[in-house]
Amino acid sequence: MLSSKELLEKAGVSRATLNNYIGMGLIPKPVVKNPDSADDKARRLGYFPAESLDRLREIDEMKKRGMRMADIVALLTTGKRDNRPSKKATASAKPPEAPSPATVKDGSLQLTIDKLEHPAYLVNNKFEIEWSNIDAETEIFSQYGGLSSDIVDRNLFSLLFGGDQVASAESRDEILKFHLAIAKTRLSKAALLTANPQLDTAEFEELSGLYEEVEPIESRALRDTEINVAPRGEEQRFFRLYASFFREGIFFTYVPVGLEDQSIVTLLSRRDLVIRDLLKSRKPYMTSLAVLVADLQDSVKICAELPPEEYFELINQVWGTMEPIFRQFYATHGKHVGDGMVYYFFPQPDCNYIFNAIQCAYQMKEAMKAISQEWRSKKNWANELRLNTGMDEGQEWFGAYQTPTHLEFTVLGDTINRAARLSDFARESSIWVTKNLIATMASDDREKITYGIRRESADGQEILVPSTFGRISNLIDLTDPRNLKLNDIGVLPVTEIIDLAD
Repeated sequence: MLSSKELLEKAGVSRATLNNYIGMGLIPKPVVKNPDSADDKARRLGYFPAESLDRLREIDEMKKRGMRMADIVALLTTGKRDNRPSKKATASAKPPEAPSPATVKDGSLQLTIDKLEHPAYLVNNKFEIEWSNIDAETEIFSQYGGLSSDIVDRNLFSLLFGGDQVASAESRDEILKFHLAIAKTRLSKAALLTANPQLDTAEFEELSGLYEEVEPIESRALRDTEINVAPRGEEQRFFRLYASFFREGIFFTYVPVGLEDQSIVTLLSRRDLVIRDLLKSRKPYMTSLAVLVADLQDSVKICAELPPEEYFELINQVWGTMEPIFRQFYATHGKHVGDGMVYYFFPQPDCNYIFNAIQCAYQMKEAMKAISQEWRSKKNWANELRLNTGMDEGQEWFGAYQTPTHLEFTVLGDTINRAARLSDFARESSIWVTKNLIATMASDDREKITYGIRRESADGQEILVPSTFGRISNLIDLTDPRNLKLNDIGVLPVTEIIDLAD
């Protein structure tokens, strides 16, 4: 038996890599017992069978031959190997006969991002990884057990610094600089460093220095650079690293030099289809967010009064008017029912996502006044069109429902339920938010908001008590049958957004 310390020293691998191999079933779990030597100060050590050293050397040889980790796992754990071609390639390598991931059928491009045979990943504007394939997770990030489900733990630069592969690569600095040059137009230096608290002092200082050194890449055209991912002193493995840009984030893919052809460039240039497949393939993840739910007041009554074509015209006008406002404040469209709206606001590099949500709701309220006036003149009616809004903040799972033709984003958890109930509670174009949402805001942003609870004075007049909150149960009669659906948020402290400073 070999102790874990002996195994690590003889095999020349890190403890993190050893743990990953154990998690993938390549190495057996250690037997934990007291040290064999009385001189060893450790109270308990893990011991491995002697053949574990041979297995580690075998894995290392396979990786040097260019085998993918997915192939290695399949071969060593089941005896079967993935039939996709080896990933080892040099500048002189010839393109394989295997089909390109992008194929042409009936004159249209059919994209299969999920079948890319090279490392690839999508990052958001905070450079957190929202999608990655197994090749990227194992060959770039050294995360053999998959990435964390918490989006905060998936910052690209922390993973690049922490992975054995990039750390030993000949082109390590070029890889970091290429990503940083793109990040520099989206992240301030402070935002970048704040997003990477896992880095040690040396890594922190290096990231800071490289950020100052690189020239920002501002163009959204397809960009690329050539890199050597082989460790220093070993046989070269050249890749072309591509970056393609979308509103939803930046897509990076590594293509072995000698295997690139026009189909890869064509694939990456088809933004609409690429992002569609990426979003469909993206796994749910845990993230902080704000949720906005808005409903048209008395929509049933309005629907009954208008001819069907005019009601659809009205709803389409409302949605069309609000869409640029949502884009302005980085909102993501969510699953909705009928004429209601659901939008999500995620952390952004250099602005507060909660304040974005409040600004968005306030501008929607102002935009709705113009729509209401237009329809009052058009129909000569007394109806006032009002959009009632509820918002909450929390940390929830974010994912998508999909069919062959449709993709809809959704959030699982209490945050969206509370926002929806607050939208039901809101009346007369009001915006209601939870105390937790206000408390989470930065003090500078909070000072720009006028919020509070309307109370009745001693003489029966309605007055605003600013910067206060109230429980739903203290604001309405929850025994009224019309309010029964609000019982589940009866003890929730809330407040109304009254005004917003310019």
